[in-house]
Amino acid sequence: MKAKRITDSFNYAIQGIIYTLRTQRNMRIHFAIAAAVLCISLFFDLSKMELLILFISITFVIVMELINTAIEATIDIFVNYYHPLAKIAKNVAAGAVLVSALNAILVGYLLFFDRLMPVTQIVIYKVKNSPPHTIFICLAIVMIAVISLKAYFGEGTPLRGGMPSGHSAIAFSIATMISLLTKDLLIATLAFFMAFLVAQTRIESKIHSVLQTVIGGILGITVTILIFVVF
Repeated sequence: MKAKRITDSFNYAIQGIIYTLRTQRNMRIHFAIAAAVLCISLFFDLSKMELLILFISITFVIVMELINTAIEATIDIFVNYYHPLAKIAKNVAAGAVLVSALNAILVGYLLFFDRLMPVTQIVIYKVKNSPPHTIFICLAIVMIAVISLKAYFGEGTPLRGGMPSGHSAIAFSIATMISLLTKDLLIATLAFFMAFLVAQTRIESKIHSVLQTVIGGILGITVTILIFVVF
């Protein structure tokens, strides 16, 4: 009987994780990023301590998202109408998730920055020696990729709605070009900040979802880097 209860406890816990993964978009994003980071870590010689820090950071983000989902569900049980305290509780829980995510980004930066620097230098060298028309070819290919994906998903128009966000793809593509062509970290940071604002306006205007803007940004960055490095 005791063994069965332990098994039931594990089953209930796993059901909670599956429910959160199925219903919470942010949890799916966290899982996807965690899987990508862990795959990337296989290509670097991380020490046991660095791996421990990486696993703790990933686990921390996922745990905070689970707690946030539990808090939201608990509040919804007792409050089925707008209440300022319920709003505060949900916002604070979401803030905890944000803090954990920022911590994970910082950890990833500290772990991978020095290891990625040689690759970054090669990319910058290739970009600086690329012909000027490569920029326009890159933007054209990004737009073709966006339109093709929207046609595949059957959503939106080339510049409005659907998967992925065309504005985000173009904005992050341009920001990536600027960051590769300049040695000034401030200019590169401002370029990505402007790209982030473009993506944020698409979400605020409810033209795109967070996932659509994230996919658009990743598409713009990836295509730009591949074109400049490969061609």
